[in-house]
Amino acid sequence: MRVDVLSKEYPPEIYGGAGVHVAELVRALRARSDLETRVHAFGAPREEPGTTAYPDHAELAAANGALKTLGVDLSIADGCAGTDLVHSHTWYANFAGHLSGLLYGVPHVVTAHSLEPLRPWKAEQLGGGYAVSSFVERTAYLGASAVVAVSAAMRADVLASYPDVEPDRVHVVHNGIDTDLWAPRADPDRVRELGVDPDRPSVVFVGRITRQKGLPLFLRAVAQLPPEAQVVLCAGAPDTPEIAAEVEGLVAELSATRTGVVWIPAMLPRADVIALLSTATAFVCPSIYEPLGIVNLEAMACQTAVVATATGGIPEVVVDGVTGRLVPIEQATDGTGTPLDPERYVADFAAALNEVLADPDRAAEMGRAGRQRAIDAFSWATIAERTVQIYRAQLG
Repeated sequence: MRVDVLSKEYPPEIYGGAGVHVAELVRALRARSDLETRVHAFGAPREEPGTTAYPDHAELAAANGALKTLGVDLSIADGCAGTDLVHSHTWYANFAGHLSGLLYGVPHVVTAHSLEPLRPWKAEQLGGGYAVSSFVERTAYLGASAVVAVSAAMRADVLASYPDVEPDRVHVVHNGIDTDLWAPRADPDRVRELGVDPDRPSVVFVGRITRQKGLPLFLRAVAQLPPEAQVVLCAGAPDTPEIAAEVEGLVAELSATRTGVVWIPAMLPRADVIALLSTATAFVCPSIYEPLGIVNLEAMACQTAVVATATGGIPEVVVDGVTGRLVPIEQATDGTGTPLDPERYVADFAAALNEVLADPDRAAEMGRAGRQRAIDAFSWATIAERTVQIYRAQLG
């Protein structure tokens, strides 16, 4: 069986959880002898056998970003000739998958990493392109042979956002983690080079600067942390100038009143992230929208306690009181996920984090429990097997 996996992100061009998911899933699928797995990705040429990359079309250089995406999708659809099944990830590649299914009469499987109706703030970033991305996603989901949701919470969101999708076509297959690659590795010298004192307690945030990731909310909670706690922000790629300015202002305010505020705006190599996580007292995930949250699995695999919002698929990963703490949140139902009482959420997040910081031994115990959970429940071999079962069901 030949399967063509379609994705905007693919190594070395990865900037989010969907790209990590695709890279690891492809690696697990290619380890199987019963599949031929080809990859079609956006961007510069790759030197990997069975992988084809597609640049933007020069004729669309000045076009809206959504139109550039659709141009690449047309090329990808052309490149999928001869496949038995296509599997697309995110709206960027959904149109290519939908067209390939129609052109070649093959099943189209979609993995739901996020949903456009639940990210209305993207209108700030994409303008009219958000209407295009929403149209593409809806069309692909309604036409897909199967939809893979990365959590039970995401499955519920798919059915709520697209009620015309038949429930028996939506399957849950969690994200996974490679616990050999992601494992605790202390490197205090490198941590110091990154501006962090490994001998002081620290909390680490890793993620893009978006409304979804809740970074401004977390920065407001930092003011309630003990002064000896360092705050390490591995945060870049702001969605808009407005949120970039907001984060810059909050970081400046914190830096004026406390030491140990370290902002690393670049995307760090995996080894550096592991070094920071292995030193950290806790990892924080203040997201207000998170279908599952691979970053939480990465932190758990590095044996780090996690303090995260109890939203989306996060409670399917983080076990409250065992692998970390879950922070309750009441959210708007208009698709934004905005906390109904932001001050209460900020105070609750600070309280949960302070609880972990106040007991380093318990934090370490939570970290050990988190790594064991990552090993037991989220291996990529298991996830690949569940995915192949879905493929085979579509092919009869």
